[in-house]
Amino acid sequence: MTLMSHTKPYIRKKAVLIMYKVFLKYPESLRPAFPRLKEKLEDPDPGVQSAAVNVICELARRNPKNYLSLAPLFFKLMTSSTNNWVLIKIIKLFGALTPLEPRLGKKLIEPLTNLIHSTSAMSLLYECVNTVIAVLISLSSGMPNHSASIQLCVQKLRILIEDSDQNLKYLGLLAMSKILRTHPKSVQAHKDLVLQCLDDKDESIRLRALDLLYGMVSKKNLVEIVKKLMSHVDKAEGTTYRDELLTKIIDICSQCNYQHITNFQWYISVLVELTRLEGTRHGHLIAAQMLDVAIRVKAIRKFAVSQMSALLDSAHLVASSTQRNGICEVLYAAAWICGEFSEHLQEPHQTLEAMLRPKVTTLPGHIQAVYVQNVVKLYASILQQKEQAAEPEAAQEVTQLMVDRLPQFVQSADLEVQERASCILQLVKHIQKLQAKDVPVAEEVSALFAGELNPVAPKAQKKVPVPEGLDLDAWINEPPSDSESEDEKPKAIFHDEEQRQAKQRQPEADEEELARRREARKQEQANNPFYIKSSPSPQKRYQDVPGVEHIPVVQIDLSVPLKVPGMPMSDQYVKLEEERRHRQRLERDKKRKKKKDKDKKGKPRRHGSLHTESDDDLAPAQQVDIVTEEMPENALPSDEDDKDPNDPYRALDIDLDKPLADSEKLPVQKHRNAETSKSPEKEDVPVVEKKVKKPKKKDKKHREKEREKKEKGKEARVEKEGEDLDFWLSTTPLPAAAPAPEEPGVNAVIAAPKEEDEEPQREEQGDEEDDEDNERDPGKKSSKHKKKKHKKEKEERSKDKKKSKKKKPPGDEAAEPVENGALDEEPLPPMSSYCLLAENSYIKMTYDIQGNLQKDSQVTVSVVLENQSSSFLKNMELNVLDSLNTKLARPEGSSVHDGVPVPFQLPPGISNEAQFVFTIQSIVMAQKLKGTLSFIAKNDEGSTHEKLDFKLHFSCTSYLVTTPCYSDAFAKLLESGDLSMSSIKVDGISMSFQNLLAKICFHHHFSVVERVDSCASMYSRSIQGHHVCLLVKKGEKSVSVDGKCSDSTLLSNLLEEMKATLAKC
Repeated sequence: MTLMSHTKPYIRKKAVLIMYKVFLKYPESLRPAFPRLKEKLEDPDPGVQSAAVNVICELARRNPKNYLSLAPLFFKLMTSSTNNWVLIKIIKLFGALTPLEPRLGKKLIEPLTNLIHSTSAMSLLYECVNTVIAVLISLSSGMPNHSASIQLCVQKLRILIEDSDQNLKYLGLLAMSKILRTHPKSVQAHKDLVLQCLDDKDESIRLRALDLLYGMVSKKNLVEIVKKLMSHVDKAEGTTYRDELLTKIIDICSQCNYQHITNFQWYISVLVELTRLEGTRHGHLIAAQMLDVAIRVKAIRKFAVSQMSALLDSAHLVASSTQRNGICEVLYAAAWICGEFSEHLQEPHQTLEAMLRPKVTTLPGHIQAVYVQNVVKLYASILQQKEQAAEPEAAQEVTQLMVDRLPQFVQSADLEVQERASCILQLVKHIQKLQAKDVPVAEEVSALFAGELNPVAPKAQKKVPVPEGLDLDAWINEPPSDSESEDEKPKAIFHDEEQRQAKQRQPEADEEELARRREARKQEQANNPFYIKSSPSPQKRYQDVPGVEHIPVVQIDLSVPLKVPGMPMSDQYVKLEEERRHRQRLERDKKRKKKKDKDKKGKPRRHGSLHTESDDDLAPAQQVDIVTEEMPENALPSDEDDKDPNDPYRALDIDLDKPLADSEKLPVQKHRNAETSKSPEKEDVPVVEKKVKKPKKKDKKHREKEREKKEKGKEARVEKEGEDLDFWLSTTPLPAAAPAPEEPGVNAVIAAPKEEDEEPQREEQGDEEDDEDNERDPGKKSSKHKKKKHKKEKEERSKDKKKSKKKKPPGDEAAEPVENGALDEEPLPPMSSYCLLAENSYIKMTYDIQGNLQKDSQVTVSVVLENQSSSFLKNMELNVLDSLNTKLARPEGSSVHDGVPVPFQLPPGISNEAQFVFTIQSIVMAQKLKGTLSFIAKNDEGSTHEKLDFKLHFSCTSYLVTTPCYSDAFAKLLESGDLSMSSIKVDGISMSFQNLLAKICFHHHFSVVERVDSCASMYSRSIQGHHVCLLVKKGEKSVSVDGKCSDSTLLSNLLEEMKATLAKC
């Protein structure tokens, strides 16, 4: 700490750098040392400044939230520094701080964009682009004013990707993948560039391009992208890249619960084609996909069974059984599917023979065990078929085949295979005895395998609730006492060490001894029948054969993919899918033409945009009913695993803004007090008199100096407030925000209408607020005289108000304009704020959206779910496809693809309400979000998984909150001149003005400020603080609405929504 204040810059720099290692070793030293480290950011020497930036940025990289208060200082450094290295460090830090404080992003956009345009350093360019991406993710990146920044980033990244430098190309692809998460359309335009990167010689670039393709997939281009990847699989050199391609093909197809697959026959054929890969280590991955698709997609089971039976017949899979996790793993899935869904087999007897071949015994033990288990399922199915067809001889032949072939599995070295085979063999022998007596056994054998095996959800075991009364932390038995370990001798601790030393002391064997041992080992190997002897090398053998190099060699054209006999290629399904989509397109065009003929009077412009084909237009080839994964009853939500306790940076997560405790303060060296040390001299009266007279003048001067210092310190403190984060960030809006001083006045007026008993207290509060306003406003000089004068005026005004209230006769009240009153002229029509969201035969969904002034970026969507069926609805889960602007708040640890569970179940005829929170970035535009409610309907016949799709409409009205306002505050708002203006007029209105106002207040969240005859002033406020003022006038059969708002876009959208409401009146 002392060296950090040394006169030499080099020593200061080294001291600053060494502090980082000290903080890692002793985290408790960070808080007391941090003020000194912070000072070094403003050191006159650039080397010391760079060292301080380096240390703080390294600390902040792991725990950025603790360094948010330094943002103004770093911003100043970023805009003034010319050192690219320092700029890179600071920009990296801002990239980590932006998600924590979105307001910071608005301030960073402009300087970062300027740097992107001006810098020629590729490293700095990349960091600027990376941070701009982080800023746009944290801000409302879907807004039009940020689209230019996105396009600029994508263009610069394209330059990086097209560069010949492999490092830059890799970084460009990495940053592009970040943009893809929030702005997929901007990246999808560069699909050709990403596909070119798949041909790059650098494997890391190819892998990064593969990651990008994962996010660029849609229903329209899935087949094309997978076809391209399959061609790369055929040409791939090296198993690592080929295995990565295989993994990526499966990930791309299976993402979002097979959302992009429209033809599962094509996908099954792709999986079957992937079984041609020799040497792959991902056989288990293909097998898992085959099982998942066959189990969960019921419509595809018949096709899947036919493909799996063909795989069981193929010899190339059995031949590859030597490799662990090899392609032979798919036989596990094939055997399971053919056994479980044996009713779909065309030739079950042939499949049974294939599963009982002697070559099967060369497969790994766990695959043989599945074979044995599913052979008996298949046998039960065949037995039932033969008995129903009245062919007892054929049934006995099948039984005899089982009795003959099963002993080979009984002799297996694998215990699991042996046990299953011996049990099944005994069962089959018993069946054979019953068959000899002509006893029908098929129904009883089939009953052994009745029921379906559904997939179990991940972490299902973790979510099982602990039964009541069970204490998992309590000891089952008393723990053994430690007396035995205490009785051990202390020297036993060093037992291992002594043994190790004893081994090291052994004398080294001489050459003769080593030669003797070598001969003995060779002799032992020669006599061992299980040891594979070395054979002469092939090179020596070939050298003895004359003219071996002249043998003609035929080149195999590997561009033609090898075909497994009996297997359909995925290409034929690609053609079928293209034809199907073409037919669908023609049908849609016909429907559009018919619609045009009917709606000739309509506007032709709107139909021009309908020709583009969206993902929603592509209907699946089969009606897909995906089975959900099962969970235990009353399953509890489980959080993610805790963070790594061994993380060395975890201890540095310290709040640096909290004041230092007494124990944390560093000892400060002080001068010795001269007066206390010379206490004996005080007895000498003349000396004391002399010393007392002179210091009086000095004391006065000293006091004056201290006073000056204090005043300077106050001024410095006021200046330093500019560096306070909130103060600094509050200046981010444009200077157009002039009515800011007016807003407290509005709030004061809004808070005012209470009971008269609270009048004195309210006046005091008003005075305090006025004083604060004077302090905030730089134009006003607050003095005691003005404050007193202001208080007197305030008291007189309040007295006048009280007098006028007392004197006012009750008959005059009707003549005055009505303020914020409930108008009781005539009964109001029944109104409901809940709108229909979606419904089907099972469930009906209605919803309402409510905002809150305390939470400027959140709205709550209340959804009422009503069970319209006779089934019991459970395991309900609501999921919404997030947009860039609006996102569903999910439980901690959930991904963007996870849904939010509904916290109740619905018996028949019952309704209940669930609330879901959404985070909103921009509220000036309305938008719709697609969503799905998935649930399980349970009745007497069984359980089925159902889903209901819906579109959730967030209108601009949803973001308004009914806020009272009085005429004086309303007038101030209108006089400010900072509000945009717009108006609408609606004809054909027959509703009374009273009911019309009630409808606007109810549906659009406004309050009546003042009403005179058929004219009314109305006010509302958005959750983000936009003021909305309306003047509603009613004519004979028309209504005009003039509006003013602090945002023109919001106002025009609100008036359009209001127009739609008034048109229904």
